[in-house]
Amino acid sequence: MTDIFSLAGKTALVVGASRGIGLAIAREVARAGADTILASRNLEALEKNAAALRGEGFLARSLKMDVADPGSIQEAVAAAGHLDILHCVSGVNTRKRFETFERKDYDYILGTNLIGIAELTQEVGRKMIERGQGGKIVMIGSLTTIIGVPYVAVYAMSKGGVGALARTLAVEWARHNIQVNCIAPGFILTDLNRKMWQDPVLLDWLPRVQPNPNLGTPADIAPLAVFLSGQGSNYITGQVITVDGGFTSSANWPFQP
Repeated sequence: MTDIFSLAGKTALVVGASRGIGLAIAREVARAGADTILASRNLEALEKNAAALRGEGFLARSLKMDVADPGSIQEAVAAAGHLDILHCVSGVNTRKRFETFERKDYDYILGTNLIGIAELTQEVGRKMIERGQGGKIVMIGSLTTIIGVPYVAVYAMSKGGVGALARTLAVEWARHNIQVNCIAPGFILTDLNRKMWQDPVLLDWLPRVQPNPNLGTPADIAPLAVFLSGQGSNYITGQVITVDGGFTSSANWPFQP
């Protein structure tokens, strides 16, 4: 059974790997045996993280990439060499009322979360198709890929688009033995939302609406990402899979029998 979850002999690119969910995925992909390329804009953090993995005896290297810059994507993907696995994790967010969003917010959020991810996937997917050895592509959506959450309208547009892109490419690239899936994390505590989750109102609310009363961590996302990278997921494609403590699949009401 161990071999089913092994990524030995595979090369994986994890984009957005300087911290948070991306770093957690990169660590576990490397520990599963893949030659892992950690990519983001923060080369200093990447090199530190890759060195730590090499210190554990795993294959890891760093690569600078800005997914909001098409030239940076092309240059980095070319430098990466052949790829068997792609994890698209990079993302940004702005929280405010929809009527106050400006064009610069659309450009900032959609440019990174959707357009940049699409251009990155196009570059890597083209190489996978030309190589003819199949591949695995895992995108990171969010709760807003499948449900409405207030005050993040443009972010929701981007993450809804990521889910739609994953489903479309799963069909389009199935003939090339490329599986494309999307993970939709729930309330995961990261550096990007740590301040928000210090609000006692939110901390009191979560246990009342979610079967698992706790916030998730990036480490809760990584195991599914590793599974979707390996041969055990060969018959899984075009799926949006939530990792959310049961939030989207339940109604936690106060009735007691």
